Amino acid sequence: MATQALDMPRLRRQYIDEIVPSLVKEFRYRNAMQVPSITKIVLNIGLGEAIVNGRAIDAATSDLKTIAGQAPVVIRARRSVAAFKLREGMPIGAKLTLRGRRMYEFLDKLVNVALPRIRDFRGVDPKAFDGHGNYTLGLREQLVFPEIDYDKIDKLRGLEVCIVTTASTDAEGQALLTGFGMPFRKN
Repeated sequence: MATQALDMPRLRRQYIDEIVPSLVKEFRYRNAMQVPSITKIVLNIGLGEAIVNGRAIDAATSDLKTIAGQAPVVIRARRSVAAFKLREGMPIGAKLTLRGRRMYEFLDKLVNVALPRIRDFRGVDPKAFDGHGNYTLGLREQLVFPEIDYDKIDKLRGLEVCIVTTASTDAEGQALLTGFGMPFRKN
């Protein structure tokens, strides 16, 4: 049991020791099991350019694998759209889902390393919640992650990070993410 506690990611330990007691007090939960938690983090890169550039999918999956340490899934078009020259089955994006240890390690890296590297960063938008406590953050380029080598990328690509929580309201979700150190902008 003691070895498991030492092997736990830093943010998981912070959640148990600090965030749960503070949220129990703030939202007056009856027990600690009612406190919301993060269930998964989904990373997504949409690639409209993959229609003309076949190597874009390979580059995007390589970037996602480098950032998250896990192989992404290639997303394929469900329908054909003539206006976009898109046929059913063509690759149009890549995504991956992080859970458990990798999820906490990625969140730690996002909050403490990647977000502060954004030029003129004033905090993330507190209005980006979906009404059920889940938060979606869009990054304009993959270079904010230190693992990505500037010389080896072919193009700057946007990245979507969706943090899925068990919170039932946006206020609970924001309090949870604030406890993890998410720098929300003051409006």
